Amino acid sequence: MTASDPLTTALVFLINAIFGFYILLLMLRLILQWAGVGFRNEPILQFLYTVTQPSVAFLHGVVPRYRGKSMLLWQQQQIDIAVIILLMMSEMLALLLTTLLFGQHFSLVKLFLLSIANLVSLLLNIFFWSILIEVVLSWVNSYDSYNPISNILYNLNRPLLRPVRRLLPPISGVDLSPIVILLLLQLTDILAVGYLQKFAGLFG
Repeated sequence: MTASDPLTTALVFLINAIFGFYILLLMLRLILQWAGVGFRNEPILQFLYTVTQPSVAFLHGVVPRYRGKSMLLWQQQQIDIAVIILLMMSEMLALLLTTLLFGQHFSLVKLFLLSIANLVSLLLNIFFWSILIEVVLSWVNSYDSYNPISNILYNLNRPLLRPVRRLLPPISGVDLSPIVILLLLQLTDILAVGYLQKFAGLFG
C-alpha cells in the first residue's frame, strides 16, 4: 500500500482517532490528578476514570505512585507513573503503526523523541484551550461552582494561573494572567516542541 492509497489513509485515520482519543483521556487524567481534582464528582470525570482505569490498574501492580510537593500548589500532589508509561507506550505505538503504513522506518530513539514532543504539545494545547474556554465562559457568566464545566476548568487551570495572579494582580478589575499564560504556553510549544522535533530528526 502507498501513502496515497485510500485504504492506507483510512487505516491511518482510524489509528489516529482511536489512539488520539485514548491518549487525550490519559493526559487529562494525569493533569487532573496533578491538579488534585477528584474523579468521582462529575459524570464527565467518572467516564474518564472508567475508560482509563483498567489499563492503569494493571500497571499499578508493578509501577509505584509518586507523591511530592508541587512547585505550584505547595501541597502534596500525586504523579501517576503508570499513566505516564501508558502515554508513552500508546503514542509510540500509534507513531510506529502510522509510519509502517506509510512505508517509513524510524529508529527507536527518533520514535521516543517524537513521542515526547507530541505528548508535550498535547499537554500544552490542553492547558491553552482550557484556559481560553474558561476566559470565554467568564465573559458570558461569572464563575459558578455548581457548573460542572466551570468547576473542572477552574481546578484544572488554577495551578498555572495562581502564581501569575500573585505576581500580576488585576489592573482596574481586568485579570491579565490568562493572557500571560497563553503566551507562555505558545512560546513553550514553539521552542520546546520545535527543538525536540529538530533533535529527533538527527536520528534515522
